[in-house]
Amino acid sequence: MHERLARLRQQLQSAGHHYYVLDDPLMPDAEYDRLFRELQALEAEHPEFITPDSPTQRVGAAPMASFTQVSHRVPMLSIHTETDSSEQGAVQFDARVRKQLQLSETDSPVDYVAELKFDGLAISLMYRNHLLVQACTRGDGETGEDVTHNIRTIGQIPLRLPDMAPAELEVRGEVYMRRDDFESLNARQRQRIADGLKNEKTFVNPRNAAAGAVRQLDPRIAAQRPLSFFAYALHFHPDASQTLSPVEATLNGLQIYGNHMQVLLALKTWGFPVSEHSKKVQGATGLIAFHHDIAAQRDSLPFDIDGVVYKVNDISMQARMGMVSREPRWAVAHKYPAQEELTTVQAIEVQVGRTGKLTPVAKLAPVFVGGVTVTNATLHNEDEARRKDVRVGDTVVVRRAGDVIPEVVSVMLEKRLQDAQIFTMPSHCPVCDSLALCDEGEADYRCTGGLFCSAQRKQAILHFAHRRAVEVDDLGEKLVDQLVDAGLVNTLPDLYKLVFSQLAVLERMAEKSANNLLASLERSKQTTLPRFVFGLGIRHVGEATAKELARHFGGMDAIMNAGIDQLLTVNDVGPVVAQSLRTFFDQPHNREVVEQLRACGLQWQESAPGARLDLPLAGHTYVITGTLPTLSREQAQALLEEAGAKVAGSVSKKTTGVIAGEAAGSKLEKANALGIPVLDEPALMALVKAP
Repeated sequence: MHERLARLRQQLQSAGHHYYVLDDPLMPDAEYDRLFRELQALEAEHPEFITPDSPTQRVGAAPMASFTQVSHRVPMLSIHTETDSSEQGAVQFDARVRKQLQLSETDSPVDYVAELKFDGLAISLMYRNHLLVQACTRGDGETGEDVTHNIRTIGQIPLRLPDMAPAELEVRGEVYMRRDDFESLNARQRQRIADGLKNEKTFVNPRNAAAGAVRQLDPRIAAQRPLSFFAYALHFHPDASQTLSPVEATLNGLQIYGNHMQVLLALKTWGFPVSEHSKKVQGATGLIAFHHDIAAQRDSLPFDIDGVVYKVNDISMQARMGMVSREPRWAVAHKYPAQEELTTVQAIEVQVGRTGKLTPVAKLAPVFVGGVTVTNATLHNEDEARRKDVRVGDTVVVRRAGDVIPEVVSVMLEKRLQDAQIFTMPSHCPVCDSLALCDEGEADYRCTGGLFCSAQRKQAILHFAHRRAVEVDDLGEKLVDQLVDAGLVNTLPDLYKLVFSQLAVLERMAEKSANNLLASLERSKQTTLPRFVFGLGIRHVGEATAKELARHFGGMDAIMNAGIDQLLTVNDVGPVVAQSLRTFFDQPHNREVVEQLRACGLQWQESAPGARLDLPLAGHTYVITGTLPTLSREQAQALLEEAGAKVAGSVSKKTTGVIAGEAAGSKLEKANALGIPVLDEPALMALVKAP
């Protein structure tokens, strides 16, 4: 028993020192809370073993020696934490309040103020003669650190209060860092590290970054950190030499304000930022509704919270309820499920996405975090995995917020195994064994298997069937899922081998739907070379590039066999695109798919290399506007481009003509104003058929 108590105290004291003083957390909040509750339970069973220096007998941690120490005139005590994240946490608090106030079931519901529990650093602000004279941290609750020089750099904190405010007062609140500011700060830190600046580091979370900024000895550095502030409490000190107990301070406030909501409104009137989410509610029902409402908004808030706070609104009731140990009876923090937890990495595997992206994934010992049991966490890419230095066997901090994919935040290096191995991205796709490459300047590796890789199968089919590719009507995502999952389609050529009997047994596939799909597949066999090339889904090869390749080389074989130097002579093709083309067609299975599609009957018109200049509309630019009688805009564009014309999206003096249909708007008006010829659909058909 003695050894366990000593071990728990040592762990909590060390964690508290790193969290409050060094701003370098050793463990997630949830892990600290678990250890703290265990120590509380053991001391409750054996009160004779409680020591004055136990973490249960103090708040926060001792102040840093490098800062001037400040004795709080009213102790900055913490509030009780309700760890039951269900609605019962609110019900239990309301029941305790009513019992303390000796209210019966027939008495009216208690009025509460419900607030957010910010994940930042508690700060006390002292004002004398309306001027900010001192700011200090919570420290150990009795004595804090003077950080006035840094707090003055936060623009949201008034340096002078209006005359309507009491001349002598203390405001308490939370210094925090917004999520977007935190991301910007870490981006700058990563750039400084990349530039070779020593002693620089990225921050684990916004709270860590905010606390580190407040405790900077140099206020110029603090001024560069984007800090924010919310005020949530107020104390009055008419006598500058007076030290008040929490109950005395409450009674002091009662002389001026009758309830806590009035305090918040006064703070806002005096120029302090007060959270707009603070709300007056009634009884357990109101607390539950607030808890649910904020839970739904939690992930969209611009800052981190780890719960909500309930306070009895009536200050006279607060005074009647008083304190217990280190906490007021009239307030409670109702936490949400922890978004960070500790677990171990059992393996690191590489998953292949629908687009061929390779993502390292940590396989974890199951851990409950963010309201669900998590067994996988993304490491994003090789650079990120190496930056965090995640290895098999490591104890790691895992974070899951809302519907965000769980990720590994950091590694507990002090628990690392001696034989832990550094992760290295495989050189070949773990699914199809094709080469895995990372383009210069990018962080992601991608499988080059393309049409062959089963992990990319569904995406490849959907892209091939797209209306701007070979255009297979009636082939949507749900049907592709069915065809692939049933094993009917493994490669693109399998689409053209489907028969009615196979389709008829699929869920929600009626006779008409099956015949429609087969007819669409048959129609798609008549395509164009640009559409076919685009439909292959070659990385970096979009519609425009596919058209340039078709015009330059004239035929599919010429494109497949072109070397890097030849590809670089094509308009719109640079080194990255050329290498992507070469990599794709160097894979035998990709060339095999092309040949099989030809064998299935897909065909297109080919031409002599560089035939573009010989086309009737070469060098001309047209704009299409409005709705044509029989042609879609894509069909009209294809006719013009096959005749050598360029189709633009806006009208200018360089426009050759405008193809206008019904409900043509501003483009038609501009064409008329510039005197540009306007053609209808029959004129378009005559134009593209002209010799």
